[in-house]
Amino acid sequence: MPELEELETELTELLQPVNEWMTIFGDLTAIFTANSPTRWLIALIIMAVIFLAITLLQLGLRWRFARHPETTDTFVDDAIAIVTKKTKGWIKFVIAFYLASTILVLPDGFADMIRTVAGIAFLIQLGIWGNALITGWGEQYTQRHLELDRGRVATAQLLTTIARLVLYSIVLLLILENLPGINITPLLASVGIGGIAIALAVQNILSDLFASLSITLDKPFVPGEFIVVGTMSGTVERIGIKTTRLRSISGEHLVFSNADLLNSRIQNFSRMQERRIVFSLGVIYETPPELLRKIPVIIRESIEAQAHTRFDRAHFQKFDNFALTFEVVYFVLSPEFLVYMDTQQAINLALFERFAAENIQFAYPTQMLYVNQANHDPLKAVPEPVRST
Repeated sequence: MPELEELETELTELLQPVNEWMTIFGDLTAIFTANSPTRWLIALIIMAVIFLAITLLQLGLRWRFARHPETTDTFVDDAIAIVTKKTKGWIKFVIAFYLASTILVLPDGFADMIRTVAGIAFLIQLGIWGNALITGWGEQYTQRHLELDRGRVATAQLLTTIARLVLYSIVLLLILENLPGINITPLLASVGIGGIAIALAVQNILSDLFASLSITLDKPFVPGEFIVVGTMSGTVERIGIKTTRLRSISGEHLVFSNADLLNSRIQNFSRMQERRIVFSLGVIYETPPELLRKIPVIIRESIEAQAHTRFDRAHFQKFDNFALTFEVVYFVLSPEFLVYMDTQQAINLALFERFAAENIQFAYPTQMLYVNQANHDPLKAVPEPVRST
């Protein structure tokens, strides 16, 4: 009858989980009956010995390296300490269980399942070790080179991030490869096609990413240096994957896209060895020739009297509208801006004092008015100069 057949089908579907559990229970029963108590005891002993041996080795290495960091001179020693510290207990148990199970008589399905679980656990442990080693190397490198070369530190941080991403990707693919019924070849093909589509969609982000890599490798600037980009300037605080951040003189944050920054003309003032300074000063036209000849000597003496300076030249350059102009060139033997300002101030004060002592007057904008006296022939009149500001 159709009603009975339909009822039978429904009952079969409802009892399907129960049948599966009964099958598993039957397999478990077969496992216990297929192995003698002696074999089970030997397997337990092997598992305990392997677990204990790994634990003792871990504790011994941790005692030697992790608890006595002053005795570790190379990163190899630090790597051993990191590996022993990051070894997980449950993974040790799974590995020991798998090795001990190899002496038992197991159905093919159970043996494959245990092997798969052990392989995935080992891959997870490799990922944990790799992540810890990469992070530890990055931190150690940063501590050793932060004060010496910040450019290398920025490069190391970026490479650390990339290495971790690559590690996670490889571990994930290997885990998928170990799962039954999964073939990663079509997955890789689909990921490749999807990657092209994603790359086209986020090409601006990828452009900034490669620009960040170029900046960290080529090092046009590093964190801590003062740079000028167009009309903006500031101290580099951080070089990120997408943006670079500066702190301006007035205190606000300046955020630049790495791609735009790499395409800009950058002035890096922190890498100056010395500053070349050019300035001018003018004296009045009434200055006698003998004092004009003396002015370059006074300027040179005033500059050479200052520390951190190297005099280059001082010349009577030109006749301006209201002054006799001298051009001065000298070098400040320090890239620091405050050193330059202090030096220039000292030179200006010294020149002001020397010119006052020599009765040399600085020029300023003036006009000369010539006035003829009344009732005199204009052609024979002698003009009387009157200076006005």
